[in-house]
Amino acid sequence: MEDFEVPVFKKAYDFYRKLFVCVENFPKHIKYTIGQRCEHLLAEILADILQASQVPKADKITYLKQASRNLNLLRIHVRLLKDVGTLDQDVYIEFQEIIDDIGRQLGGWIESLSPSSSRPQ
Repeated sequence: MEDFEVPVFKKAYDFYRKLFVCVENFPKHIKYTIGQRCEHLLAEILADILQASQVPKADKITYLKQASRNLNLLRIHVRLLKDVGTLDQDVYIEFQEIIDDIGRQLGGWIESLSPSSSRPQ
């Protein structure tokens, strides 16, 4: 499978495109603080997913867990953007749904790599 065809990578990339357009319209003091931090976190998530798709199975979990941690930080930043009035409720809900979906996909990938998931039940 092509590295860029990994479903969670595609979902995160599409979210990055949406977030980028949104951040461009933020007020300067938000754009260059929280907005940049969100973009940076999402770029890190993409890099971690890409790394995980390219390394041997035994090494994937490290990158996926890092992506998951960064996703949780991104979730907090997006909530902050809503709380300070930069994101309206509809955009916030859309972004949280996307973040939740990425989290489910990462969690499923992590679970599929854990030793307990390979044991017969």
